[in-house]
Amino acid sequence: MSDHRPAARPWANRRRRTIMSTTTLPGSTVATLTVTTPSDREVQITRIFDASRPMVFDCWTIPELLKGWLHGPDGWRLAICEIDLRVGGATRYVWQHRDGRSMGMSGAYREIVRPARIVATELFDEDWTGGETVGTVVFTEQAGKTLLTQTVLYASQAARDGALGTGMTRGMGESYAQLDAYLISLQDAAKGAA
Repeated sequence: MSDHRPAARPWANRRRRTIMSTTTLPGSTVATLTVTTPSDREVQITRIFDASRPMVFDCWTIPELLKGWLHGPDGWRLAICEIDLRVGGATRYVWQHRDGRSMGMSGAYREIVRPARIVATELFDEDWTGGETVGTVVFTEQAGKTLLTQTVLYASQAARDGALGTGMTRGMGESYAQLDAYLISLQDAAKGAA
């Protein structure tokens, strides 16, 4: 597997519903993915990563780093990742399955505050989310770790409930576990280069 480190970087109206999922990481670390529904149209996901805020932000915004962890289950890989990281800049993600199927999503950045916050629109090519969504990702430093809070605002309550019904949170939990492993590999590579 190739080294994906960048050269210049060393590393509600309804009652809120909470869903918890835990992932056991290497060693004795356990990470908990918390999913809530703060309003009729929102899903909010929180997760702590054992890495610095700038490192987690980079893994969220640099195409070669995203390709290292943002995969789907059962043979899906992020094949195309285009990011114009500026307000008004476009994003394009295409996942490909080993059987030849593909799934694409486009969007645009509305707000970027490095390394603390990203707000962007998302629209899947096959619109299963009922229209454009707005995603807000907040990165909060906590004693050398990063609390990531991702909020997705859907076009309607039906769209939000439909997304939750797809098993989306299970898939996000798997992706975040992949990000955990990828962050560990980046940190190990940085230590080895030092």
